[in-house]
Amino acid sequence: IHDHSLLIEGFVHRRLDRADEVRLLPELRTVRHRPDTHASMEWMKGLFTPVPNGNYELRSFAVDEDRQNVAAYAVFRGTHTGEGGPVPPTGKSVEGDYVYVMQFDDDKIRHLTKIWNDGISLQQLGWA
Repeated sequence: IHDHSLLIEGFVHRRLDRADEVRLLPELRTVRHRPDTHASMEWMKGLFTPVPNGNYELRSFAVDEDRQNVAAYAVFRGTHTGEGGPVPPTGKSVEGDYVYVMQFDDDKIRHLTKIWNDGISLQQLGWA
């Protein structure tokens, strides 16, 4: 994992920077495809239509060599000004913590866990 730490950090920045540009870097391969991960990524890509100024600030990045995992903590911010949400634009903003934990098997991402309090974020946007 240490040999790939800069590559992994670049991957995390890409994921956190703009979900509509999410791509696995060619050097990183997933061991298996999980339909729920794909659906979640599609939902995040769609979020940038009603929240066009959505952005992430990476607050922490850690590599755990012994456990072969990487954790990235970020804050997502944005305002519902665009069409396409579950309700007309509310003008309300969200600021929500978000964590990715990626478990590696050599140079492959074996498992990806996202930790996010979606209920609070949706309330902040006026969607729940």
